[in-house]
Amino acid sequence: MKFTSASAAETEHLAAELARALAPGDVVTVAGELGAGKTTFVRGACRALGVEGPVTSPTYTIGHRYRGRLTVSHLDLYRFTSVSAAEWGDLEPYFSDAVVFVEWPEAGAGALPPARAEVSLEHDGDTRRRITIDSSDATLLAGLERADTRL
Repeated sequence: MKFTSASAAETEHLAAELARALAPGDVVTVAGELGAGKTTFVRGACRALGVEGPVTSPTYTIGHRYRGRLTVSHLDLYRFTSVSAAEWGDLEPYFSDAVVFVEWPEAGAGALPPARAEVSLEHDGDTRRRITIDSSDATLLAGLERADTRL
C-alpha cells in the first residue's frame, strides 16, 4: 500500500494506525535513506502502543527497549554490513516478548525473524514523504486501507 505524508505528524499518524494491529512477536522493518523519517515513523507507532517517554534513534546504541501498553524494541542496524552469529546473540533479547521495529533492515537480511510488515520511506520534497507498507497479512493491510494520514 502506498501513502503520502505531508508532515511528521501525518507520518506518526500512519504508523499509529499500523501499530494498532501489532502484537508481541511482530517484526516491522523500516527502510529509507538518511532523514526519510524512519525514527518519526517508529515514534508514531510507539505512541499508539503506550510509550510516553522520548523515542530516539538508536544508531549508536543499536537498540532501545520501551515500556508502554506493550513492550517495544527499536533497533537500528545502520552501522552493520551484516549480522553475524555473535552479533545476533546481542540482538536476540530485543525480540523477546516485544513488538520490534528494525531500521536499516538490509544489514540483517537472513538473520532477522520474518517481518509482519515492511515499511519504506522516501523523500518527496522537503517535508513530504512517500510511504509504502507491504505485508502478506491481508488483515493488517485491511486496517490501513481505512487510514487517513491527513490530520
